Amino acid sequence: MKTTHLLTCALLASLLALAGCKDARETAAPAAAAASATPVSIPAIATQAKGFTVGSTMSVRTVYVFFDPQCPHCAVLWNEAKPLKSQAKFVWIPVGLLNASSTPQGAALLAAPDPAAAMDAHEASMKERKGGITASGELQAQKAAVEANTKLMNSLQFNGVPTVVAKHAVTGDLVVKEGSMSTAMLAAALGLQPPAGN
Repeated sequence: MKTTHLLTCALLASLLALAGCKDARETAAPAAAAASATPVSIPAIATQAKGFTVGSTMSVRTVYVFFDPQCPHCAVLWNEAKPLKSQAKFVWIPVGLLNASSTPQGAALLAAPDPAAAMDAHEASMKERKGGITASGELQAQKAAVEANTKLMNSLQFNGVPTVVAKHAVTGDLVVKEGSMSTAMLAAALGLQPPAGN
């Protein structure tokens, strides 16, 4: 019985030691990452990122959305943003973070003649657990664009997808929001008018 108790204590102590090392690394890493992070700049995103536009192309308001085609939270935001597309131009920027399908699917979306329709078809396929859009043909340029988008996102130190970057429509302040949101939450974050019924 004493041996079992000693083994349990030793196991707990080793687990606590490992958690302490993990905590120490996590505490040190953000400080190092913050020092090397590129400041979030809308002009830099506008010139460096490659995405597809949905919504009012004539709008003075542009909302940039970093997304991974394999991300279910991105799919939710895709649908929740639709009611706001009359008030802003949404530029959807594919990145390859989650798995081996992310980059080719992002490339296929960029190469599509109608990326918004392709995105709708992709998300419907994902919802039905069919895997999403199939990448076919020569997509090297588009794959390189997705890889560059991913590198840009990482340099900006965003923690995950989706990530929304825009100027607030009323205050002009920089808005950076990570994670999925409802239409009403997204409208509030961006300073847009929530659609009737939201």
